[in-house]
Amino acid sequence: MTVYFIGAGPGAADLITVRGARTLAACGVCLYAGSLVPAELLAECPPGAKLVDTANLHLDEIVAEITAAHEAGQDVARLHSGDPSVFSAMAEQMRRLDAAGIPYEVVPGVPAFAAAAAALKRELTVPTVGQTVILTRIAQQATPMPEGEDLATLGRSGALLVLHLGARYADRIVSELIPHYGADCPAAVVAMASRPDELVLRGTLEDIAGQVKEAGITKTAVIIVGRTLAASEFRDSHLYDPARDRHTC
Repeated sequence: MTVYFIGAGPGAADLITVRGARTLAACGVCLYAGSLVPAELLAECPPGAKLVDTANLHLDEIVAEITAAHEAGQDVARLHSGDPSVFSAMAEQMRRLDAAGIPYEVVPGVPAFAAAAAALKRELTVPTVGQTVILTRIAQQATPMPEGEDLATLGRSGALLVLHLGARYADRIVSELIPHYGADCPAAVVAMASRPDELVLRGTLEDIAGQVKEAGITKTAVIIVGRTLAASEFRDSHLYDPARDRHTC
């Protein structure tokens, strides 16, 4: 018996990977967060599969479900929204499974920031403008940020920032970033990326918080800040340079 941590993707049921869908279809037990994973995706589970909504379960209860399936010799699909390598709370589950001797594997998924970039129709890394993307969040009611990972410190880099779990605190985010990026820096918010109710806001640090408040966005959104969002004057990538030595790749 194996536990498969599967990235369910950003929201649209058809954005799960082929491997993820095939793995899901082979597991007799599926644990998922009902508030984040689309119901249509559960149709991939085999007939008679045990479906457990973990939205209101704490960690011990989730691990107990997995342990029971393990003892019954059943494979478990543990569905996480987006990609489980980022803000999924997968690490503490793995720590418990390691202690219990329960084997597991990870099936990656499409992360929220990639779906947001697709909605914006933007490449987040643009030659001569920006080649670094920082995925982060802010400490509010969640776990405190480690030392040196506050917005003021990260903002000094000038790199493109993708902020998860922060739409409710857009005013604070803007106030902390303007000193480093400037009020005219392009900013965008994508809520419910890839879903039918997807909402895209575009603006600058000067006005994006007001747009978020007016739209009533408080969750399931990413905030993206950086010059690459509006870059139009930049050198073509070296990848397509006719003078490039193709034999070195």
